[in-house]
Amino acid sequence: MQWQEVIDNPYLKNLPFKIELNRWGNIEMSPASNRHAFIQSRLAQLIRACIGQGETLTECSVQTSDGVRVPDVVWASREYLDRHNWATPFPAAPEICVEIVSPSNSRAEMLAKVRLFLEAGAKEVWLVNEGDGLEIEGTNGLLTDSMLIPGVAAKIRELG
Repeated sequence: MQWQEVIDNPYLKNLPFKIELNRWGNIEMSPASNRHAFIQSRLAQLIRACIGQGETLTECSVQTSDGVRVPDVVWASREYLDRHNWATPFPAAPEICVEIVSPSNSRAEMLAKVRLFLEAGAKEVWLVNEGDGLEIEGTNGLLTDSMLIPGVAAKIRELG
């Protein structure tokens, strides 16, 4: 299956799941809780407030070496958007990709997504736990705070 087929399929519209497509064209779905949606919304607002340029998007599709993945929140610079327009899926990862770690996610699954987004061009991948945990991985390894939005780590921990 191709991503456009997923988008156009009437049976897949309005599902309460995040849909991704793996490298073999198989659909993967993850249920999202209202807590997950709350954190996603707050993260998008926080990123937008901290960095006034570019765009903050939720659940945009990104082509990776393991199929189409859908980060919960991304930040894309104006240059990124000028380069890729509104391609669906984006052929490269935006500068910041954020995944909210739900109880149903395994550590291995989340680390694989970090690797995929970094390989696809992300400068940083943030893993935000539904509790209070935060990990930021940059192109050179684990970071204590964002290089693109200094001070954001403390603000994310305050979201609760």
